[in-house]
Amino acid sequence: MTINSNISRMKKKILIVDDSALMRRVMCDIINSDERFQVVEQAFDGEAAYELLKKNQYDGVVLDVNMPKINGIQLLRILQKDKIRARIMMASTDTKEGASVTMEALDLGAIDFIEKPANIVYLKGNEFKDKFLETLQAVVSSRQTNIQAASAVPWTKQDENTQKLVNIVRKSKPVVGGQKVVALACSTGGPKALQSVIPRLPAELAAPVLIVQHMPKGFTQSLAERLNSLSKIKVKEAAEGDVLENGVAYISMGGKHMNVVTRGGKPTITYTDEPPREGVKPCANYMYESLKTSSYSQIICVVLTGMGADGTKGIVNLGTSKKIHVIAQDEATSTVYGMPKAIAASGLVDQVVPLDDVAQEIIMNVGVK
Repeated sequence: MTINSNISRMKKKILIVDDSALMRRVMCDIINSDERFQVVEQAFDGEAAYELLKKNQYDGVVLDVNMPKINGIQLLRILQKDKIRARIMMASTDTKEGASVTMEALDLGAIDFIEKPANIVYLKGNEFKDKFLETLQAVVSSRQTNIQAASAVPWTKQDENTQKLVNIVRKSKPVVGGQKVVALACSTGGPKALQSVIPRLPAELAAPVLIVQHMPKGFTQSLAERLNSLSKIKVKEAAEGDVLENGVAYISMGGKHMNVVTRGGKPTITYTDEPPREGVKPCANYMYESLKTSSYSQIICVVLTGMGADGTKGIVNLGTSKKIHVIAQDEATSTVYGMPKAIAASGLVDQVVPLDDVAQEIIMNVGVK
């Protein structure tokens, strides 16, 4: 009895918030089937969840979007306003069609999300169960909560600092266009982290930027639109046949693997449809390995927050035939210190920096036009 009690205490305590009794039952069954987790409370709307979160602490919260009284987005806003900390995973059918809602949820502090399939058969299948538990583990393992420390440098000051750095680099280090490319990988916590990097890059950046963020099909378009609205460089979801241009960031389409090939003497985006690798699709390893045969003389490899080790094998392989410079996000600012830790352990990392310093290191290593 004592042993069972100890095991129970070790399990991560989960709160489920969903207005569907069926969904609550399915999610309870999935969560309680894993020895790492235990559902300790359920709420049928955001109002009930708020009352529970005011009084109790949970290791993770699984939150629906569409609910009566207070919906998921409204609850996230209230929790931020009242400084109530929680590690939140969004789970809603809204996330499939309403990718912009998902982006808003991530902006408001949700750590990750999962699509709830409309088909009950798929809902009870192993593929959904495995993805659900993997996402939940990432969320409860996160170093961050929904209440993040404000950046030490306000946006206006960041813009000033970027312009000063651009002027310094322009004077001290003339750059020949077409020599370098930035290749960035991220996963859990990535959408929020990208908002601290991409908007700080100048339009004059003397390289294209390739981004693999682990996301399903449909969500990467909304992510690109969100980042584009915040940034001086152009940000787009990479399309088949895109020719890489300096000062443009290309986000890999969800559900396919992004590669760079040479067509007509120009580096060009192409997609392949192999199975997931490292359990993800898109996989950054493919992107890095495809750059081995590119015309770029140096690849600036950037690895940000995320579960797992995607990117490490690809960068190791890339380094056998190309000059690389590797920048990894540090542990203290990573939502989940998995991918940056893996590349750091490879011994290939040139710089380990806080998230707020990533953009300036990219500028220093790439240069400006």
